[in-house]
Amino acid sequence: MANTPADLKYTSSHEWIRVESDGTLTIGVTDHAQEALGDVVFLELPEPGRRVAAGEAIAVIESVKAASDIYAPVTGEVIAANQAVVDAPESVNADAYANWLFRIRPESADLGKVIDAAAYEALVANA
Repeated sequence: MANTPADLKYTSSHEWIRVESDGTLTIGVTDHAQEALGDVVFLELPEPGRRVAAGEAIAVIESVKAASDIYAPVTGEVIAANQAVVDAPESVNADAYANWLFRIRPESADLGKVIDAAAYEALVANA
């Protein structure tokens, strides 16, 4: 079974979100997502400075099996993209939670449609 850290928030589209002490959000793909995708071979991440809308497809993750969009969980500005995962996309398979993809400064404190670990586990179990 996939690992689902309780201290993170999740989306129904399989992104994890960590709220940082400065209010910014660090975002990656869940362990469940990387397991379903298989070997990750390519990542295309948003450029810092890009304004994004909640629910907008802003990144792409490709595996040997499929390509999938990654969505912005909130409206805000991309403030960082993790070049290390672009250079070594297989690191997402090794540890999905240690290898974040991008960071967003949200427009508001409202995280919208994010869910907690228990709700995410229930979603995955019923998929």
